[in-house]
Formats: sequence, structure tokens, C-alpha cells
Amino acid sequence: MSQPDHLDLIPNRPPYLWVDEVVSVDEQSIHTRKFVDPKLELFAGHYPDYPVFPAALQCECAFQASAILVAKLGVSTGDKIPVVARANRLKFKRIVRPGDVLDVHVLLDQRVNDAFFLKARILRDGEATTTLEFVTTATAPRS
Repeated sequence: MSQPDHLDLIPNRPPYLWVDEVVSVDEQSIHTRKFVDPKLELFAGHYPDYPVFPAALQCECAFQASAILVAKLGVSTGDKIPVVARANRLKFKRIVRPGDVLDVHVLLDQRVNDAFFLKARILRDGEATTTLEFVTTATAPRS
């Protein structure tokens, strides 16, 4: 799935789009990829002498991947959009640096109506940088 295809599925846009490519997706899981561009403005302030991609943004990569998965399941269509309702069991295991490529794997553990219980593993060179569990729900935006 190319970027224009997944842009039709989620509300996020640059500069706050953290999915470059959807590698694979089915009814239970999604694998996305993100190139951590060394030109990102955030590196000027997030440890300028030793730039690090923030762990919170690694989580956002997983959240956005889950939004694509939820949309592929037909939930975030019409008047509903995906939002994160809870995140827990976060583990930050390795530092991500400019130029790294992240493989984001999100697995649907359980679905209860419009609530999706998910697990994510974010990998760099085949090694986990971040793991977490979270809930994404489909909700109507405020007008």
C-alpha cells in the first residue's frame, strides 16, 4: 500500500505523519515502516549533540499503524475516527537515531465493539526498540 492509499484511511498528515509505507495488513495485524529522516526539525532540540528519536513518537508510529488497521476493518469510515484511549506496558529498549528505519508491527489482540485491544513491537534492524499494549477506539469527532 503506497502512502497516498493509506492517507485516505487516517486523519494524520505531514508533519505529523509517522507511517511511510504499509508493508502488509490483514484482519489481525499490520506491518508499517518509517524512515527516521535526519532532517526532521525535532533533532535540533531533542539532544542536539546526540540526536534521538523520541520514544513517544515511536508509540505514535504504532498508534497511526493501528488507525490504518482499524480503517481497513471498516470502522473509521463515515463520521468516526480512530483515537488512542489507553496505553500501558510500555518498554523502551533501544535508542532510535536519525537515519534508522523502523518496522512497526501491530497485532489485534481483541475487539469489543469499536474498541480495539492491540500489541505493538517496533523494531530497528530486527531488534525491538519499543513494545507496548494499547487500546484504539473509533469515535465521532467534535464539531
